[in-house]
Amino acid sequence: MHQLRRALAGLLAVAALVLALRPVPTSAGSSAPAVPTDSVVVAAADLPAGTVLGPEDVTVRSLPAELVPGSAVSDPEEVRGVSLASAVRAGEVLTDARLVGAGLWSQVPAGHVAAPVRLADLAVAALLRSGDRVDVLAARPGVPTEVVVDDAVVLAVPAPVTDAALTGGDTAGLVVLAVVEGDAGRLAAASAEATLTVTLGPP
Repeated sequence: MHQLRRALAGLLAVAALVLALRPVPTSAGSSAPAVPTDSVVVAAADLPAGTVLGPEDVTVRSLPAELVPGSAVSDPEEVRGVSLASAVRAGEVLTDARLVGAGLWSQVPAGHVAAPVRLADLAVAALLRSGDRVDVLAARPGVPTEVVVDDAVVLAVPAPVTDAALTGGDTAGLVVLAVVEGDAGRLAAASAEATLTVTLGPP
């Protein structure tokens, strides 16, 4: 009997040790802590610079809060009727740096007008960003290159160069500049008879 008691005591000790070492079971349906998210406005499709945003151009997504830029737009109504300062890709978060206000006109200084200019070199156009200051140069056969307009402010730039743009799309090389009213006519005349390009200057 004494040996039987000792055997039972040993078995109970082993069972207690096994129970102590067994992992604590998780409750049914439990999961890792939820990651905080923020709702942000993103582009619903690839959009070129100068697009006036409407309801169909944007959508709202929830992203991890740690990945959301501090200047991200959270309400779609805040960007309704606002123009893009530069092209955006589908799914890209819209921030204040991408917007130029309620239309391009909001960025035109007093005494200036917004003038579209088509540059011959698409690679040069692709280097420009909204807010850059440029000199517009006109090149004509047999005539020295001349400065048509100086210190013009870039308001909008074309979408990134694609194969479609290289074949002569409607927005290929098209840049919108803020120029002094008196220079707009000279710029239009040069556009009709010369090849135009730009040089960048300090902001």
